[in-house]
Amino acid sequence: MQTLDVMFSMNLLTPDQHSEIRAWTQQAKTPEKIMEMPPHLWRKLELACVLMGFDVGEGSAA
Repeated sequence: MQTLDVMFSMNLLTPDQHSEIRAWTQQAKTPEKIMEMPPHLWRKLELACVLMGFDVGEGSAA
């Protein structure tokens, strides 16, 4: 996922976070499965999105 790689290159994700999120999204076969990502990974992904100026949607975990 190119966006994850950009987040990693901007130091918005640690190597472990990048690997965990990439592994989760690669094994998830549907958007619904991606939405089941563990909350600690969602928080990191949401923060990176905000720092990049992306709009964070409502489907996120708290």
